[in-house]
Amino acid sequence: MGLSWTFFWKFFKFCIVGGSGMIVDFGATYVCKEWLKINKFVANSIGFILAATSNYFLNRIWTFQSTSPEIGTQYFTFILISIVGLGINNAVIYLLNNKLKWNFYLSKLIAIGVVTFWNFFMNYFFNFR
Repeated sequence: MGLSWTFFWKFFKFCIVGGSGMIVDFGATYVCKEWLKINKFVANSIGFILAATSNYFLNRIWTFQSTSPEIGTQYFTFILISIVGLGINNAVIYLLNNKLKWNFYLSKLIAIGVVTFWNFFMNYFFNFR
């Protein structure tokens, strides 16, 4: 059983939505970390959650074209998946930035790439089926 064109098209759309979320994420993280001097992990979490919220609505409408009336349940599931993704995100940043001394924003970019796969597969197979 191979993966269908629809699967890849949805992943592509998910990545486009993720790009818009990355702008929200990086913007909010930068403002919180650099301007407001909030702890980098708290700032990262704020950016991540704001991006996850905007991504939910864009993915629901455009990527997965969900018409489920269970918006609250679906959003809650999306956020739970995203929170696990946030844990993965922060772990990657901790490893790359704190332990390996890589640049914070490069570490964050790599973390986003890793978490993209987690978020897509969990939402594709469990949330927006």
